[in-house]
Amino acid sequence: MGHRYELPIVSFAAAILVLLPLPWHWKARNVATLSLIGWLFICNIIRGINSIIWMNNVAIHFHVWCDIATKLLIGVSIALPACSLTLTRHLEHVASVRYGLTTAAEKRRRRIIDLCFTIGIPLVMMALHYVVQGHRFDIVEDIGCQPVIYTSLSGVLLMFGTPLLLSVCSLVYAGLALRHFAIRRLQFEQHLRDSKSAMTTARYMRLMALALTEMVWGVSLGTFVVFENITQSGLRPWVSFADVHYNFSRVAVFPNFLVPNMAEVLLIWWITPSTAILFFVFFGFSDEAREGYKSIWRWICRKVFRRDFSQSEKITSLPQYRCVRPLMPPGPTLTSR
Repeated sequence: MGHRYELPIVSFAAAILVLLPLPWHWKARNVATLSLIGWLFICNIIRGINSIIWMNNVAIHFHVWCDIATKLLIGVSIALPACSLTLTRHLEHVASVRYGLTTAAEKRRRRIIDLCFTIGIPLVMMALHYVVQGHRFDIVEDIGCQPVIYTSLSGVLLMFGTPLLLSVCSLVYAGLALRHFAIRRLQFEQHLRDSKSAMTTARYMRLMALALTEMVWGVSLGTFVVFENITQSGLRPWVSFADVHYNFSRVAVFPNFLVPNMAEVLLIWWITPSTAILFFVFFGFSDEAREGYKSIWRWICRKVFRRDFSQSEKITSLPQYRCVRPLMPPGPTLTSR
């Protein structure tokens, strides 16, 4: 089989694209979108590196890298639906009648809660993954090192059920947000202005579209993964913790010819870069993003090219002339006879 050069190219391109709208989101201090950018960047970088190292091979090396990478990939699988839940929760709050002028303390409290969802829950799940981790990790040809989950009932509920539950909760919040928006759609812009919100209707709809897309993918992918794991290998019995972790240091390798569902593996792999690219499509062409690109270009011109384009825009290269109309001498005065 030929080399899959498209995997690292797409991964690194998606990692770059997802960072482009970062300045505007940093200015808005939206924890959900900032966390989403961070997790998507981490995941695409990891998968890009993995696809280079294990392109057309399943050599067992870089153990420490795989230990770190697989834990982070577990975190990403939880973080994406958690960010979606945090985002839809905020959008529902903005669209509801409860949303009004907020104090600095209330904003700080909301950001702490958002961080607990988008960072805290993924970190907890990364630690809990060890409970249902049957061995160290797997290596799949062209894909790289992958996390291992012992497919018992507890493993399925913990590692697959959690993101599915987060996506379902996000779906509920999205439905409530859309209901609030439909009720006051004619006064929505005025509602945002009265509450002194930095949110606009256009930003609201872009965030809602992103959250809905993430939910659809999250629910469908979560259901698909659970179904595939149960139908292919069945539920394994949980005998004991020691039995699950027997020969824990083992590394399983899977060349392409040993992976009958390689198309499904690649489909799941493409979800993350597709999400990053979709994020850029939603926010990379907004007015705020374009202003940010102009600011970055001006900074590069000043620091790298030592040229201030803001001044040169005011000066034309063509000479300027001012036409002064000469004063005409007063003509004869007409008098009536």
